[in-house]
Amino acid sequence: MKSILSFCLIFVLVNSCASKKEILYVQDIENYNNKPITFSSPKIQPNDILNITVGALIEESAKPYNKSNTNVGASVEMMQLEGYLVSQDNTINFPELGIISTENKTVVELSEHIKKLLEDGGHLKRPNVNVRLLNAKVTILGEVNQPGTYNFTEYSVTLLQALGYAGDLTINGKREDVKVIREVDGNRIVSTIDLTSGEFLNSEFYQIKPNDVIYVGQNNPKVKSAGFIGNTSTVISVVSILLTSIVLITR
Repeated sequence: MKSILSFCLIFVLVNSCASKKEILYVQDIENYNNKPITFSSPKIQPNDILNITVGALIEESAKPYNKSNTNVGASVEMMQLEGYLVSQDNTINFPELGIISTENKTVVELSEHIKKLLEDGGHLKRPNVNVRLLNAKVTILGEVNQPGTYNFTEYSVTLLQALGYAGDLTINGKREDVKVIREVDGNRIVSTIDLTSGEFLNSEFYQIKPNDVIYVGQNNPKVKSAGFIGNTSTVISVVSILLTSIVLITR
């Protein structure tokens, strides 16, 4: 009887427990202390919505190059309606200048490009051009507390910050198997991130890009319980029934 009870207890523990090694983040963080951080600006993509404002020494002279004056105190939603939607062929239609290509440009590079067009074309002298992405978003799915799509206005968001938007991983989230799906120049790239190691801090996927998708897989105890009986409480109930049956049979 003791051997049967021991087997049942071991079975429950094996199928319901995850080790600390599977749960703790960045366990070798000391190896990445005082390391330089390299940021890369995301390229503008089709369906991005851009807010572009043009300023000049004489304010009135810049008005033809701005869509409206709704930017002052306007909500993000209103700014998106007034913004420039990047077409599938990576272009925008800009006042007075016409069709402008955004292909392979960051918001900073597009800002400099428009500024040069205004100066070289004799439109404005020393204009100030500001370009901002209005609909940057990241989708977070799987074993997180609040899965969904999250908008962000920051110029740079890290992977850990993005997971923070979703309320962190659940206890059943597989820290060694976090997928980041990204589209680059028309190609889909999938990278597997191990959050228990600090190696991802030096990865190009440490910094989230607009339209990234993050998927957190389930750890082994979760997969085992889901595929076998369901959860720990159910396993304990089944074990209790088995023990009761054995006692009655062996009397």
